[in-house]
Amino acid sequence: MEERPSSRAVGVSLCDSAPLLWRVEDLQAVRSQGLVGALLGSLPRIPRQNLRLGRPLLLLPEEEELLTEHQAAAALPVYQDREGAELRLQVKQHLEDQQRSYEEQSVLALEDRKSALQRAMTSSRTESGDEALRSRLEALDQSFTFPRSALAVQVSTAKAGLSYRPEARAILQAHRPIRGQDEPSCHTARYQVFRDLRGRGFYLTSAGKFGGHFLVYPGDPLRFHAHFIAVCLSLEEPVCLLDLLAVARLGSNVKKTVLLCSPGPGGRVQYTSLQWSGMV
Repeated sequence: MEERPSSRAVGVSLCDSAPLLWRVEDLQAVRSQGLVGALLGSLPRIPRQNLRLGRPLLLLPEEEELLTEHQAAAALPVYQDREGAELRLQVKQHLEDQQRSYEEQSVLALEDRKSALQRAMTSSRTESGDEALRSRLEALDQSFTFPRSALAVQVSTAKAGLSYRPEARAILQAHRPIRGQDEPSCHTARYQVFRDLRGRGFYLTSAGKFGGHFLVYPGDPLRFHAHFIAVCLSLEEPVCLLDLLAVARLGSNVKKTVLLCSPGPGGRVQYTSLQWSGMV
């Protein structure tokens, strides 16, 4: 499968060397090229769960390198001084609003605690219990603290509060490099395997929890289960027999075929499949 360079490149942001995509059109563009990535962000309407996630999209290092090779990705523009000052002002205003909300909620929480103690005093039937509750009520103003972890925070469900996003309107070109020349790219062997399998029409995601490098899908992962667990090895690399047995057994348990992938000279990749057939 040959992918032609696009005149409009997707915008990649680096967060501690992790390539992230934030713009919706960029997510659609990479998905149309067969690159899956992994969503990291929470959804505004249901933030307290991790089954369904949203932006940003974390790219595999191999996906980033493939986009760079096809001149289909570029770094998002860096904020200028004036724009950065405006953004800092918005952040400062947000922190002030949050502090004001914390103070208001502290007052309400204290009143609620006092009301609870007064109701307990009304229902108390012993003089000793009534006296203990009265002393707690008198000391409540000095001893009460409202934890910041209990602060109720408003979450936008329709539109984010920060409307300042100049990068959302930026038309990026591929001549804006994502990384500097001295920054390391992903491993050559893994990238050769990734590029070869993607060129054959397979979809790939990370296979860390399956003990491999890539999960290989025959189509879109939303519609298909993975058929293979790809393990990237060089042709000269020695492999322990127990490691082969372990990964073959794991692949059998999850109903997948283990694929040993070894890049050879000239960019050609050799594949060896392993399937568990039982103990002898």
